[in-house]
This record gives sequence, C-alpha cells and structure tokens, in this order.
Amino acid sequence: MVIFFTIFFTIYAAVNYYIFIRGWQALSTLPYLKPYYAVIFIIAVLSYLAAKFLDGKIPHFIYDAMIWIGSFWFAFMLYFFLSIVIVDFLRLLNWQFNIFPRIITTNYEDAKKYLLMAIVIISSIIILIGYLNTRIISVKSLILEMPRKQSALTELNAVVLSDLHLSVINDEKWLEKIVMKINGLNPDVVFIPGDFVDERAETLKLEGIGGSLSKIKTKYGVFASTGNHEFINGINGTSKFITENGITLIRDSIILVADSFVLAARDDASKSNFTGEPRKSLKEIMKTIDKNYPIVLLDHTPLKLEEAEANGVSLQLSGHTHHGQMFPLNLITKMIYEVSWGYKKKSNTHYYVSCGVGTWGPPVRLGSESEIVSLKIKFI
Repeated sequence: MVIFFTIFFTIYAAVNYYIFIRGWQALSTLPYLKPYYAVIFIIAVLSYLAAKFLDGKIPHFIYDAMIWIGSFWFAFMLYFFLSIVIVDFLRLLNWQFNIFPRIITTNYEDAKKYLLMAIVIISSIIILIGYLNTRIISVKSLILEMPRKQSALTELNAVVLSDLHLSVINDEKWLEKIVMKINGLNPDVVFIPGDFVDERAETLKLEGIGGSLSKIKTKYGVFASTGNHEFINGINGTSKFITENGITLIRDSIILVADSFVLAARDDASKSNFTGEPRKSLKEIMKTIDKNYPIVLLDHTPLKLEEAEANGVSLQLSGHTHHGQMFPLNLITKMIYEVSWGYKKKSNTHYYVSCGVGTWGPPVRLGSESEIVSLKIKFI
C-alpha cells in the first residue's frame, strides 16, 4: 500500500503542478488575479485529501464542504489536464509547422487568456451535465435463463445494484430515492456486489446516512459482498454498519436461499492489501457447495472471469469499474476488464458487471449511467 500511495500522490502532485503552471502563464496579462488564482487552486487541490486526513477532528459541516470541493476538483483536474495536453500538442505542431493563424501569433498573450476562459467555461458545462446525469437513476431490465436443477422456484425477480459509495455526497436523501426505486420493482431478492461506503462507518452514522437500507422490502432478503472501499474505510466498522442496516453480508462463504439457489460471495481481491490476508480461492469456497442447485456468485471486482466458469457458477454479479465514470476513462476500463459494463455469457456462465448506482470522488458521470438492474431469472 505504501508503494501505491507513493505513486498516487506523485502523479497527483505532478498533474496539479502542470495545470497550475499553465494557468499561471495564461494569466500573464492579468497579474492582479494571480494571488486569488493561487489560493483557490491550493484549496481545491488539498480539500479532499485534507478532509480525509482530518475526518473526525473537524466540525462535520467543514468536512462536508471540503469533500464537495475536493470531489468536484477531481473532475475539473481531469478535463483541465486533457485540455492543456491537447493545447500543448497543438503548440508543438505549431512550433514545427507554423499552423496557428496570424490573429493568434500576433496576440499570443491575449490568446492564452481567452483560451483559459474557454477551457474553464467548457469544462464547467461538461461537469454540470455530468453531475445532472448522476441524479438520473436508470433501471435496466435483464432476463436470464439457467438450469433449474433442484430449485424450488421456476422464476426469481431480483434487483442488482453495486457501488453505492454512501458518503456526504451520496447521502441519506439520495439513498431514500434508491430504496424507493428498488421497492417499486417488488424484488424477491436484492444483490449488492460491494462498495457500500465511501466514508468510515463512524462518519456515516454521524451524518445520519444508511438507515434507509433497512427499508428495502424483499421476500428472501438483501445479500451483499465486500468491495475494496469496505477495506479502505475499515472492514470491521463497515461490516458492522452493513449488517446493522439489515443487509446479510457474505464473506468468502455460501448460503442456500429459499431452497432454490446457492449464493456465494467473495471478499474483494484487494483484501490482502489492507489486512495482509488473502481472500479464499473460489475453488476453496465451492468445496462444500451442493451443485444440484444453481449458483450465483457476488464478486466485486470482475477479474479472472474464467474462474467462475471453471467452478460451475451459473451467474456472476460484479461492479467496481463504474465503466470509467467519466469519459475518456471508460476507454481505460475497457482495456483492463474483459467486461467493463454490461452482460456477457461464457459457456454456461452468465456475467453482469454493473457500472454502479453511486459515484466515487466527483459526483459526475459522462459516458456511463447510474443504474439499478431489474434481473428476472428463469429456472428451466
């Protein structure tokens, strides 16, 4: 973890320094704005990190403000960085091939100022659109067929949602709307493959976040696996928080649900990074499974999909990717994961990777949606 955070902070510092310098240079004709620019920039860059460091040590309204500022800065940082890289690439081309029109080359300092304004305005509009997009919770419908075997049911109406990331941004009012949508689908069962939280359990309780989870109405229950953010925010506290709010948390184990299907759930692959202990292999978890029933697997991070197929899993449900959350990061998640978002079938195993109902960091989605999945399983 030390190596990870060292790399993260190095990249974060380098990207922000690059943005800061280019912005400073663009203000050459407006020197009186430079002190304000520096102060605002430093506050934006440090807010999120400082809030996490000071969590529990500062008044919660100050903490909330810092989280909101810092979270939105991540989005601005991405689009400022991409914009400046494009501009610098064009400057390089101009240096080689003299492609800029005369109106720019003869008014270069003013051109930088107006370009800065354009980047800020366009980025703000893009981020506003992305923010509004996160407030729209779409319901995706999916119908799957799997062998009935000894299942007592012929049909199961399930709801799948991942990556709630409960926080001062994805708060209780937001959660109430999610729960209303879930209950409106009249589910027999709800599956949540990880990442409930984006804060420590103590912070969520202080903010009054999470209580609505216990209002989810099902016939057979609400079942979940851990995600990486449960470990990031303290697995003991978050596990207790989840179960206290009416959720059955399954960790590297199995249960039989409604005498109809076996539900297996794995701890997230990141477990060893935070606890020093590896999660169980899927083969080990499956040792005691009665394979006369269909098998549903909750595994937060959709890596090594072939393991589920090799172990006779009927359906694997995952999340984690957010499908990049903001364009063009979805292009990266597509390269990393066999399934970045959506449905796939390999041999007799169905897979669904949700792009999540909540957001991590900036409450902004571009190129993805906040989704709940209405999943109808037919046992044939």
